[in-house]
Amino acid sequence: MAPDRIYLDHAATTPMLPQAVLAVKDAMLRWANPSSPHSEGRAARAALEDARHRIAAAYGWPHELILTSGASESLYIALRRSMAKHRLITAVEHDSVLRHSEGAGVLAVRPTGQVDLDALRAAMQPGTLVCVQWANSETGVKQPIESIARIVREFGGLLLVDAAQMPARADDAPLLYADFIAVSAHKRGGPPGIGALMIRDFATLLPVGGQEKGYRAGTENLPGALGYAAALEVPEPLEPLRDLRRKLDFAVEQAGGTIVGYGVENTPAIRAYRMPGLSAAAQLIRFDLAGYAVSAGSACSSGSMRPSHVLTAMGWQESELREVIRVSFGRKTSKEETHAFAKLWQNMAQSARHGGLQAFERT
Repeated sequence: MAPDRIYLDHAATTPMLPQAVLAVKDAMLRWANPSSPHSEGRAARAALEDARHRIAAAYGWPHELILTSGASESLYIALRRSMAKHRLITAVEHDSVLRHSEGAGVLAVRPTGQVDLDALRAAMQPGTLVCVQWANSETGVKQPIESIARIVREFGGLLLVDAAQMPARADDAPLLYADFIAVSAHKRGGPPGIGALMIRDFATLLPVGGQEKGYRAGTENLPGALGYAAALEVPEPLEPLRDLRRKLDFAVEQAGGTIVGYGVENTPAIRAYRMPGLSAAAQLIRFDLAGYAVSAGSACSSGSMRPSHVLTAMGWQESELREVIRVSFGRKTSKEETHAFAKLWQNMAQSARHGGLQAFERT
């Protein structure tokens, strides 16, 4: 990234940490297949199992863990191969969940973006797998995992938590109540192409043979695993991000903007804002030209610029949701960068109110 640019799209992916880069580089020299029985293979296997242990320990997970290519594959495995009789997902889940949930029930959410617990209870059947995000990747709204888990347990069901946006040790609720947790390295400063599915009990998942204790086939990604472990061992404090987000929230409110999911628990790293009078597409272009990288939602769907299914489920009108962008902070986001972005947001909002950007939007 050019030194004069400011990156505020960490929810899509965040830069690799130096520790992770070094770990991947060193692991590239361990070229042997971890499944090979010779000395080189055994050394690679030992390194892989060490990485697996470190990843689980970093999250505080004392149960089983299989390595995958990322959170999307982890979600696919749990959704398609759990021993559950039925499946429920929320209307605000990530596209990767929606694509692999044919026949699943879809739970409504409240205008805040959180699951309607009454609707969940009404939709539950014995032995149902319920899939929810720890925090929404477009709005940052967190789900009440403990309350959801209580209902799931009443019906003898299973809980799958998409925790791709969850820093290690950020929340005990998924660790205490989830049966499956999907996580991804590139959201946490690790390399792309590696993730994990944390599993409370292998008896709840159908094996398919091959590697990863018989639950995922394919040669293991040793460099990715070691890079992931190294990234997770670098502290990721959230309180500095919370302070930055408060300042940006205040600036947006002052300029007449709308904060999506305001008033409920959020991850401080992600927030969505509506700028009345200017489309998200025009905002993205304007911000990009000014040197700021932001997005209009999940990277897996924002490229199409189609209306957000998340905001639609929250009750937003199409004319409103097309004016929403996502801003997401990372470890190195500074007060100065946030202040500069806030000033530009306010200036753009003021111009939009007075029609100063209408010609720009038409081009």
